[in-house]
Amino acid sequence: MSLPYNGKHIPLAKSLRSHATPQENHLWYDFLSTYPVRFQRQKVIDSFIADFYCHRANLVIEIDGSQHFSPTGMQRDRFRTEVLNAHGLIVVRFTNPQINHQFREVCEYIDYIVKERLGRSASLHEGGGIAARR
Repeated sequence: MSLPYNGKHIPLAKSLRSHATPQENHLWYDFLSTYPVRFQRQKVIDSFIADFYCHRANLVIEIDGSQHFSPTGMQRDRFRTEVLNAHGLIVVRFTNPQINHQFREVCEYIDYIVKERLGRSASLHEGGGIAARR
């Protein structure tokens, strides 16, 4: 089943893919792009653009820069998470410093969440899990 989306946000999502932050590029190119379960970058869901989305696991991954820690940013993130949760999605947030300094742990946690969401018995692919690269 498809998630609702606002088509007006598609051009912005495409632009965000081309102008990703260093942390988004690191997570994408060094882990998610080759992860055995498909992730999408800058996925339009409802009236939001998720940094990363995994359809099979109903998982949204957000990477939060400093703007997310202002009172307004935190309020917007709470609302956004509530809306995405209402669509049956789980939202996992990481900070830029976590991507920069705890990359392996971030990747291991994503792998854990995906496996939990799919059920431990579900095979990601014939080779099992994937190791994070630095």
